[in-house]
Amino acid sequence: MVLLGPRQIGKTTLARGIAAEVPESLYLDLESPQDAARLADPDRYLDLHAERLVILDEIQRMPDLFQLLRGRIDERRRRGRRFGQFLLLGSASDALLPQSSESLAGRVVYEELPGLNALEVGADHEKLWIRGGFPDAFTARSDAASARWRLNFIRTYLERDIPQLGARVSAETLRRFWTMLAHRQGGLLNASELARSLDVSVPAVTRYVDLLADLMLVRRLPPYFANVGKRLVKSPKVYIRDSGILHSLLGLGALDDVLSHPVAGASWEGFVIENLIAAAPFGTDAWFYRTRAGAEIDLLLHLPDRRLWAIEVKRSARPRAARGFELAASDLEAAERFVVHPGREPFPLSGTTTAIPLPDLMARLEALA
Repeated sequence: MVLLGPRQIGKTTLARGIAAEVPESLYLDLESPQDAARLADPDRYLDLHAERLVILDEIQRMPDLFQLLRGRIDERRRRGRRFGQFLLLGSASDALLPQSSESLAGRVVYEELPGLNALEVGADHEKLWIRGGFPDAFTARSDAASARWRLNFIRTYLERDIPQLGARVSAETLRRFWTMLAHRQGGLLNASELARSLDVSVPAVTRYVDLLADLMLVRRLPPYFANVGKRLVKSPKVYIRDSGILHSLLGLGALDDVLSHPVAGASWEGFVIENLIAAAPFGTDAWFYRTRAGAEIDLLLHLPDRRLWAIEVKRSARPRAARGFELAASDLEAAERFVVHPGREPFPLSGTTTAIPLPDLMARLEALA
């Protein structure tokens, strides 16, 4: 299995927990010089531990291992051991997926490990919105301590982790770009505008977006295309995936800071979208839908049973479904229509649309798995 997720999201904690529960397992952190040195002769070392579950953390540090693992997996399969051979953890999807898919096709399962979600934290989901889903940020003793952790995370990513991936962009340039995306949270990707603001080329902007998306720090939500006889928006929307990181990029430390900032609505929208995508059953596709005339659906989920769920997000105690949302949902013949709000109770808005709290809708999605 390959677990993918941003650094500090909890992959290492999970892997160490598995190692503690499975006595015969072996955990190696490939960022540790001592652990990496054990694999100076990987053939011999893995042969010595052929009967153990081997956990390799930050596998992107040693990409040459993929080809070697293929042979080891096939050899063990011939001896009747088909499962539980290797657990691989990585922090950059595009640095791993092409290599692993070529070398381990038919031998590996991929799982993206998101941060904490609104169902896991219970009544604290507003605190989760402000601080984000990184465990150390959410559990910090105060908002100030959480903000310090997130700022250190941002700095470490920019100054250490991204350069180690071979990215040819300065930390200062990428921080400015990341902050620009934060100010445009939930907006359509306009590479030309961003290029002018940053004084770089359009291809450079595309590379920066690709890099942050690869690191699972940014989400490009694609537009939904349907033959409905209307002119549709074709650019993706861009979100900073973790709301706590978004708030830190904008200098917002506490709930009052966020609520008084123009980004509050877009921040809540991105937070809801990330939680719903994480809760959706395997095989679900996620889009947004917008016509040139203004009819819009914030999140359109195409479930494995081929039904469409249309979802609007409102940061309001008295939510209502916009006329454009109802028109768009009717055009697409959405099977379910929801308006997610920050309250505690679901209630009908019309004969077809339900206002619903985020945890309730997540629970409905998880029940479909």
